[in-house]
Amino acid sequence: MNSKTVTEAARATLDGSISFPEIVRRLIEAGVEYYHVDYVALCKRFYSASGDVMTTAISYEGLPPVAAEFNSGGLRAAILDSQRNGQHYRDFTRRAMEAGVQGYIAFLRGQRVTYWGRGGDQHTEWFPGAGPTNSK
Repeated sequence: MNSKTVTEAARATLDGSISFPEIVRRLIEAGVEYYHVDYVALCKRFYSASGDVMTTAISYEGLPPVAAEFNSGGLRAAILDSQRNGQHYRDFTRRAMEAGVQGYIAFLRGQRVTYWGRGGDQHTEWFPGAGPTNSK
């Protein structure tokens, strides 16, 4: 896994300088198979197919605690705002935490993201244009 590219992609996500599709492209090229966002520990862990793991911090200040109840409608609204309006990742992060998202895993090869809450509730969102019948 190319740690320099992963670090740059993580930084670009936090500062909002690169779109999600471009981040995904760069991470795949760097050898990342999936990544785990942990809103409790405020970090991201990137995993390669060969077992390499790399961790970066989510360095935003003033984020809310993860809400106790999972609000799939609130999460879906935040996802759509990012997809359609280019919402900044900091705002998405805040809204996801307020919607009770404890963490998520972005499966780059599987073209989907699975979000979960503190009680085990979960929501899977396919990448735009992907789905069960047309994923790789």
